[in-house]
Amino acid sequence: MSLFRKFFYRKPPDGLLEITERVYVFDSCFSTDVFDDDKYGQYIGDIVLHLRSHFADASFMVFNFREEERESQQSLLASILSIYDMVVMDYPRQYEGCPLLTMEMVHHFLRSGESWLSLGQHNVLIMHCERGGWNVLAFMLAGLLLYRKQFIGEQRTLEMVYRQAPRELIQLLSPLNPMPSQIRYLHYISRRNVSAEWPPGDRPLTLDCVILRNTPGCNGEDGCRPIFRIYGQDPLLGTDNNPKVLFSTPKRSKYVRHYKQTVN
Repeated sequence: MSLFRKFFYRKPPDGLLEITERVYVFDSCFSTDVFDDDKYGQYIGDIVLHLRSHFADASFMVFNFREEERESQQSLLASILSIYDMVVMDYPRQYEGCPLLTMEMVHHFLRSGESWLSLGQHNVLIMHCERGGWNVLAFMLAGLLLYRKQFIGEQRTLEMVYRQAPRELIQLLSPLNPMPSQIRYLHYISRRNVSAEWPPGDRPLTLDCVILRNTPGCNGEDGCRPIFRIYGQDPLLGTDNNPKVLFSTPKRSKYVRHYKQTVN
């Protein structure tokens, strides 16, 4: 079977990376380069032309992870692709500064992706992120692969996706390693058939400790002074879904210490 697939393998269109059958990622997601609007429009247009010639009978859905500050406006990608009658679904590229999304948003993404790919063999899914959104795109893509049971193992799947981009890209986008938290969320996705409730509801959380395996250097110092904030829904305002700061380390506190980097 593998020989059969290899014999009939078709190179993906220029500008796209194939993750699995009918699932692609724009290669601009793996770069820190910044396009001006005209060059960006030309870049996207060229890829669409290659797509149309490569998949003559296909229909395309694009998932885009974008800046939250401009959510009220149509994304630039959606504006460009509307010319080609391609549907774009915009998602945030972070949640309160973390490369994760709420479980409700993750659930919507997974159901939408699964539904689109299951509707027909001519449906193609393409993923895109604006600058700084690679970490959440990688997480969501790994979740989709697990959700569709195309891969097994949360850490293995997430690492496979991250390997598609230069290793230093993760460090450029975030001073902290996002993978442990992302793997925890991927466990929820993998165990959805075991749990009676999906997506899982909010539950009380007890935070025993925070472990920094690598101390980041901030503000040109040889270390950092970590201040922790916990966001969530206010239990006293059940109808308000907007996140609130439930806890924050006081900035003037004996607990705010300076942790120095060590030289190995």
